[in-house]
Amino acid sequence: MAAATEVYSPTPAAPHREQAAWWAVVGWLGLLLQVLLRVIRGAPSSLAKLLRSLGLRHPLLSAAPAVAFVQLPSKAPADDLPPLSPPPGRLTVVLDLDETLVCAYESSSLPATVRTQAVEAGLHCFDMEGISSDKASMWPSFPPFPMILLLSSHFLKKDAKGRQRVNHVTVFERPGLHEFLQKTSEFADLILFTAGLEGYAKPLVDRIDAHNRFCRRLYRPSTVTTEYRDHVKDLSCLSKDFRRIVLVDNNPYSFLLQPLNGIPCLTFSAGQPMDDQLMRVIFPLLKRLSLQNDVRPALHDAFHMPEWFQRNGIPQIDRAIRQDRKSTNLESEHRKWRRKEDFSGIKYSS
Repeated sequence: MAAATEVYSPTPAAPHREQAAWWAVVGWLGLLLQVLLRVIRGAPSSLAKLLRSLGLRHPLLSAAPAVAFVQLPSKAPADDLPPLSPPPGRLTVVLDLDETLVCAYESSSLPATVRTQAVEAGLHCFDMEGISSDKASMWPSFPPFPMILLLSSHFLKKDAKGRQRVNHVTVFERPGLHEFLQKTSEFADLILFTAGLEGYAKPLVDRIDAHNRFCRRLYRPSTVTTEYRDHVKDLSCLSKDFRRIVLVDNNPYSFLLQPLNGIPCLTFSAGQPMDDQLMRVIFPLLKRLSLQNDVRPALHDAFHMPEWFQRNGIPQIDRAIRQDRKSTNLESEHRKWRRKEDFSGIKYSS
């Protein structure tokens, strides 16, 4: 029994070894807590450094590259930004009046049923009167188009005794007219160009353009006479640079001198209350043209107006083409444009 007691009795150094063991356990627990805290805080690089300082190496941590997080600048330096190409200037949109923006009828010759049906269908109309000493017709002398009711040959004139006579006219606005003028004026300079005389056209335009969105108004005296047609609208009186100017007209002969700048539209009459040319066709086209440095390749591809004139017996006499070929290759610009845009959905035929 004494031998057993000697064997199992602790030696005097036993309390010191037990205390050291407990301190070692506490140290390891503290180390583990620190490791867990660093892992929770998302600092894997610090964990790897800690393990390496202890002589330990983890294959995943040692193989992964250290990630350094750098605060991004709130604003890139101006010098690092690529230079921006200057946007093209404002487009110049020249608009015809009669049968393009409005249609007008001498009130005495307008059947009551036509007016009633048009108003009931939603067309906005108004009556106007005018006094003029002009003996010539107030209306363009263009040939009439199908389904168009023309007014009498003298809108405002003197009577047989030479006295001024008042004539009354009923004017129908094309659907979407005011929205079209307002939205188009946001990116283009609007110019009115009519073959009508000022005595008729001016009071009419005053009614439809109460906000003065037209920066200029041109009347019949501004048109020119050519070998093939009278009252042709020559855009050279507005600009010598034809890259950023278009003419919207229901009469294609208005484009005779600059066919590559013409946008033909359908003729408007009081019998077409559901017409949507202005906002559905013309406005989207003008919006896209406003982004082009040169509108002519796009319009040529869309409408082929030079070819249309040739089919109708008028040779190519485009002043703009002859002038620009001295300084630039328009055909080259045409090929370049075709790679970027497509207006093939808009076509014009005779």
